Amino acid sequence: MRHDNGGDLLVTVLRELGIDTVFGIVSVHNLPLVEAVDRELRFVPVRHEASAVNAADAYGRARGGLGCALTSTGTGAGNAAGSLIEALSAGTSVLHVTGQVESEFLGSGRGFIHETKDQLGMLKAVSAYAASVPDAGQAGRILREAARSALAAPGGPASVEWPIDLQYAAQTDEPVEYAAPAPVVPAQGELAAAGALLASARRPLVWAGGGANTARGELARLLEATGAGLITSNSGRGSVPEDHEQVIGNFATTPAVRALIEDADVLLTIGTHFRSNETADYTLELPAAHIQIDVDAAALGRVHPVTHALHGDAAGTLAALLPHAATAEPGWTDRVGAVRTEVRAILHDNIGPQAAICDAIRAALPREAVVARDVTIPSSSWGNRLLEMYDPKDNVFPRGGGIGQGLGMGIGAALARPGAPTVVIAGDGGLAVHLGELLTLAQERPRLTLIVFNDGGYGVLRNMQDHHSERRSGVDLTTPDFGLLARACGLPYARIAAEEHAGPVLGDAIASDGPTLVEVDLGALGPMKYPFTPPVRIPGQ
Repeated sequence: MRHDNGGDLLVTVLRELGIDTVFGIVSVHNLPLVEAVDRELRFVPVRHEASAVNAADAYGRARGGLGCALTSTGTGAGNAAGSLIEALSAGTSVLHVTGQVESEFLGSGRGFIHETKDQLGMLKAVSAYAASVPDAGQAGRILREAARSALAAPGGPASVEWPIDLQYAAQTDEPVEYAAPAPVVPAQGELAAAGALLASARRPLVWAGGGANTARGELARLLEATGAGLITSNSGRGSVPEDHEQVIGNFATTPAVRALIEDADVLLTIGTHFRSNETADYTLELPAAHIQIDVDAAALGRVHPVTHALHGDAAGTLAALLPHAATAEPGWTDRVGAVRTEVRAILHDNIGPQAAICDAIRAALPREAVVARDVTIPSSSWGNRLLEMYDPKDNVFPRGGGIGQGLGMGIGAALARPGAPTVVIAGDGGLAVHLGELLTLAQERPRLTLIVFNDGGYGVLRNMQDHHSERRSGVDLTTPDFGLLARACGLPYARIAAEEHAGPVLGDAIASDGPTLVEVDLGALGPMKYPFTPPVRIPGQ
């Protein structure tokens, strides 16, 4: 098959992959690609390359598949690197296609425009897969290989650099049929031993991470068969809908859940990597009887000792364990439900007036709608725990902990699922990292409600310094008049300054068919009961 240029080839491959929207910035070093995508699909011109990758990442998360970002060479590819680190940390599927200087000048070091030293090496450092297109006959193979790598467990971004002269060249392409890899299944002996331990459990707990999201039906059946309580990491939220009476959720380090873990006799963990912020910097103690399932062999036993390490696909492995499931002792499931109720009630009370906003968001949203959350106090304190999730595809947040990525992610998710509203929770400090994306929001006009919690700076670090230091450094920031800013961008604006404002303001914004910027004036709304600080240790404190 012959294509006039690389742009036409890229469109063909993207259609094969089911991608209809691409995010990026046009450049002299990707012009044929952007022109073809804009002509045949939908090209979304974000204002920063990092946002292009964030939006493509969330587009894939919200659809349960792959997203695509186009960036420029050198500085442009470097701008994308931070967001590629997020996708690598999260194991999410992104196809990142970037330009490169003309192939005859590649590596010459003569200062060709946009040239950088070893761009491919940089991409390899922040991607699960990275390759360079060597000639006009191999671009199709490399693009498809990159996509397969991004979609394969444990996932991650795949980057392809493409010299500009080879983008303009006529392409020869012969698609190849690839068989899907067989699911990884643990050995029968390992399964039998783990099954025997599971059958002995009388006070079982399950901990679901992001790897459990591909085994939702099997996990729900396991809970029903055992009466176990389900703890989740942030990534595993929605693997079983969070209104299920056995779902405790992302509360592992709370006193009530610690006590439950201490009394459990068997713990089954599925696709969770026990991140530091979800285990109180690895101080959380788990039961000695521990069955761990993970498709990533390196994750098994890496953080906590494991009795039975099952290297396998979550769905198949859980299905094999189900016949061994035994019912919990009388009273255990009731205790799980009581703990579930207790931790939610305590958090709801502790966040004070912000509880009205949490309640209003959930009341206004349909059951299936994306909530994209930047790293900010409302997200870290209650958005990642109390705001119920019913499907993993609705749960979009920066798993690597980087600030400023929420709006780009929200735009990508909203354009992936235009039939439902999307909410973005951001802070004024995080939003300032990519204020330019307000213009993307105004231009593309997705059905997105951007809720900006304005406390005049980096509140979480301010709280840390107020608690541990005698002065503040770098945390108090000038913020714009968000009403004027919204008007300048052509965006509707509303303000929440009291609890009674939350329901009407958010109800109207979420019901609208376009974007709205909602400012939460935290100074007027009032403080939480206790200042929020992140779950990190400071030596000597």
